[in-house]
Amino acid sequence: MKLLLTSGGVTNPSIHQALLDLLGKPVEECDALCIPTAQWGHPMCGPEGVHGFVSGIPPRGLTGLGWRSVGVLELTALPTIGAERWLPWVRGADVLLVDGGDAAYLCHWMRESGLADLLPSLPDTVWVGLSAGSMMMTPRIGTEFVNWPTDGADDRTLGVVDFSIFPHLDHPSMPDNVLPTAERWAAEIDGPAYAIDDATAIRVVDGAVDVVSEGTWRRL
Repeated sequence: MKLLLTSGGVTNPSIHQALLDLLGKPVEECDALCIPTAQWGHPMCGPEGVHGFVSGIPPRGLTGLGWRSVGVLELTALPTIGAERWLPWVRGADVLLVDGGDAAYLCHWMRESGLADLLPSLPDTVWVGLSAGSMMMTPRIGTEFVNWPTDGADDRTLGVVDFSIFPHLDHPSMPDNVLPTAERWAAEIDGPAYAIDDATAIRVVDGAVDVVSEGTWRRL
């Protein structure tokens, strides 16, 4: 699987070009599935946010980039309908657009739904993560980012990549998301990590990692 791990989505021309490079063809020729599941696990998210993501309303505008088709893949529903229905949907998609919210909740449903087990068999599919949709692919997110379950006991996530992500660096509506906070967080993570702002993405292809940015980022 090819990964474009973002903090705020496709927010500038550099990230957009990185997406096109991963797709290998124009957006207009690609079929997308969007995954809003992470929002249900976060206390600050809810139905309006899910609608905004699915509808492509900025700032969660991933679904509004001009895809040939966009479908919704709700992970909490998959265990109730059987893999024989949803597997063809996923295998037929060029790109999975994965929204933010609570990364631990998203990770839980990635495993429960069976989608996590499917990822290694999708070498040509592009995964575009937004915030929690990116963090969930890392080994750990830090207990401060766990809102579900409420005890915040387990911050371990899928570990598809070997680094962690501190998102929304220097975001105007998140006054605590500054570099000193990220440095303390990274010390607790005890592994390689990146602090990235909403103008930055991390691209991962065949294990090779590079940062695409028109903003601010720091490797910790």
